Amino acid sequence: MIEIASVSKFYNQKRALDGVDLTIQSGRIFGLIGPNGAGKTTLIRILNQIIEPSTGHVRIGGVPLNNGHVKTFGYLPEERGLYREMKVLDHLVFLARIRGLSKGEALKASDFWLDKFEIKPWAAKRIDSLSKGMAQKVQFIGTVLHDPNVVILDEPLSGFDPLNIQLILHEIKAMKKAGKTVIFSTHNMNSVDEICDEVGLINQGKLVAHDQVSALREKHKTGAFKVRYKGNQIAFANALWTGFELIHTEELGDQWFQSVIKSRHGEAFNDVYNTLSSSVELQLLEEQLPGMQDIFLELVTPHSHE
Repeated sequence: MIEIASVSKFYNQKRALDGVDLTIQSGRIFGLIGPNGAGKTTLIRILNQIIEPSTGHVRIGGVPLNNGHVKTFGYLPEERGLYREMKVLDHLVFLARIRGLSKGEALKASDFWLDKFEIKPWAAKRIDSLSKGMAQKVQFIGTVLHDPNVVILDEPLSGFDPLNIQLILHEIKAMKKAGKTVIFSTHNMNSVDEICDEVGLINQGKLVAHDQVSALREKHKTGAFKVRYKGNQIAFANALWTGFELIHTEELGDQWFQSVIKSRHGEAFNDVYNTLSSSVELQLLEEQLPGMQDIFLELVTPHSHE
């Protein structure tokens, strides 16, 4: 478990982080999100002991963050960096050795991951001969090949095509299954919806939201429902009456329609079903919960002018 207590960071007169309190449970995928310049990278650098907080402290499993934790962390920075003149295998062995593996262990782990990512034929190639996506794979392998307990990924999907994005997401899910703690920082809100258990949203250096993804989606729902039905539109509108607002209707053909409606008084799913089922033939009734993209925009936009 990672405990971040009252952590602030100042650069001269600028406050990059402002009293952040955050607990990240072990064995979970934690999404760290926020607009550019919000303080996410500053917090990540504090966790990796690249910089120290101005105030506050961090504990890992109840123990103050210290140099001994370096070898138990894996870190993929947003600013990619590989030694371009080195060969792929040599580079991976180098990264594994500085994380504490012996040369034999480093070779074995590198061979395993190169084979897993199907890039073993590239082991003897120089980094500067790789495509951007291939180099990204090598850097991802370098982040995890020492089998860290905590994996911090800053924009890990950048530079990947859709197929390789799914490969990386699959590996992140496998890390969670193995009991590892993953901190996943990204602007790709669809991937946050897909894999994250919890989310922390930082804006202007402050933690403005922290909860399970499912709880945030429930908290920020708007009362919208998608309805697909067969019947008379007038009868449908009359059933809505004063309890619902009709947002949009699309004619599907053969007296089938699809509408988006919005509850005026917080009606639940069963209330909506009971209201409509006696007036039209329902084929689909689905509550429209917001995605993390919607929640992000709702929480950040009011402060963007500042």
